[in-house]
Amino acid sequence: MSGRLRDRVVVIMGGTSGLGKSAARACVQEGARVIAVGRDPAKAEAIAAELGESIRTLAADAVQPETAARAVDLARTTWGRLDALYHVAGGSGRRHGDGPLHEISDTGWAYTLELNLTSLFHSNRAAVRAFLEQGGGGTVVNCGSVLGFSPSPRHFATHAYAASKAAIIGLTRSAAAHYAPQNIRFNVLAPALVATPMSARAQSSDAILEFIRAKQPLEGGRIGHPEDLDGAVVWLLSEDSRYVTGQVIAVDGGWSVSDASHGGTGGMESRL
Repeated sequence: MSGRLRDRVVVIMGGTSGLGKSAARACVQEGARVIAVGRDPAKAEAIAAELGESIRTLAADAVQPETAARAVDLARTTWGRLDALYHVAGGSGRRHGDGPLHEISDTGWAYTLELNLTSLFHSNRAAVRAFLEQGGGGTVVNCGSVLGFSPSPRHFATHAYAASKAAIIGLTRSAAAHYAPQNIRFNVLAPALVATPMSARAQSSDAILEFIRAKQPLEGGRIGHPEDLDGAVVWLLSEDSRYVTGQVIAVDGGWSVSDASHGGTGGMESRL
C-alpha cells in the first residue's frame, strides 16, 4: 500500500459489515485511523480485534440523530480531529413495505427514507460542523446506488429506495457547491449489485444472476465484491482527489452503460 491516507482520521458510518467493513480495512491499510460505526456490537468487536490500534468502533444505529455526533466526537477526542467521512450505512426497506409506487406503504416509505437518507443527513451535518470548526477543509463520500439514476424495473422495483438514493445525489451536489469555498468536498460513490448481506435476495435468484451477467458485463458478468469499491473510496477520501467535488462515480461493472435486454451487446442489429 502507498499510505495515501497516512494519519488521516476517517469516520465510516456502517463500517462494521459489508461495504463499510471492506472500506475500513482498506483505509487502515493506507494509513488512516478509523472510527467504524455499526449496529451490531459483535461485528464492531470483531473488526476492532482485526484492525487493532488504528480503529475505534461505536456500536450504535446511524438512524438515531445522536449517533453521528458521537462518532465525530470520538474521532476528535481520540485523535484530535476529523478529516473525512464515508457514509455507507443504509439498506433495503422491502420487508417494511417498499416496492413499486402503487404498493409502497406509508411505513415502508418512512422507514426507507429514514434508513438511507435521514441517517446520511445526520452524519453529513455532523461532519461539516466539525470541518467548519476545525478549519482547513475536509471530505465527505456518500454511498448512493446506480438505482438512483439507472433503474431496473423488473428486478429492483423498490421506489422508496431509489428515491432515497437519488436524493443523496441532490444533497451531495448542493453541499459540494455550497462548501467548496471552505475546501470541503462532497462526492457520491454509486455501486450496482454487490455481494453483501443486504443483497441476499438477489444473490439467490437465478433470474437476477442471469440479468447481472449482461447488466454488469465486466469480468464475465459477475456480482460486485465489496473490495471492488475500495480503490475509489480511498481515492475520494485522499488528497489525490483534492480537485474533485460534486461528482457521482459509478463503480458498477458496467451497469449504467449496459442494456441487459439485449444480452449486453446493445442490440443494434435488432433496431436497424
